[in-house]
Amino acid sequence: MRTAVLALLAEESMHGYQIIQEIAERSGGAWRPSPGSVYPTVSQLADEGLVRTEKAEGRSVIHLTDAGRTYVDEHREELDAVWNTAAAEDGFGALRESVGLVMGAVSQVAQVGREEQVTEAVRLLDDTRRRLYLLLAGEPAGEPTTTGGDADPSGSETGTAG
Repeated sequence: MRTAVLALLAEESMHGYQIIQEIAERSGGAWRPSPGSVYPTVSQLADEGLVRTEKAEGRSVIHLTDAGRTYVDEHREELDAVWNTAAAEDGFGALRESVGLVMGAVSQVAQVGREEQVTEAVRLLDDTRRRLYLLLAGEPAGEPTTTGGDADPSGSETGTAG
């Protein structure tokens, strides 16, 4: 977080929300920091004398100090690399997107689904979880099952989701 904040502020002064948005954009959405991680980082950088904040148009704008600019100049390669690392395709982007879409659908079923639809959604999710474990075990996932129950791939009953 520290490296990303300094890299952004080296380009221009920003307020916290801009930092959050810019990190998400530059990482292709793979990294979406929360205010709970950005603001403590900014506070720490201020304690170190690398940044300062000032009120402008009702917002606290964060600026590099002279010491901050010196630090940025001395660590330019490291700061530039943060975007290469964050934006690099890690092979899981499509998986994350798919999980997000499934979570949206589950939320809709939970909100407006009839009882039998919720029951079927639970069955589908349980079956998908089992098939994913079979995939990891190197076993063919086969066709979706039609039986209920919460067995793990080894066949023993579990009471957890994974």
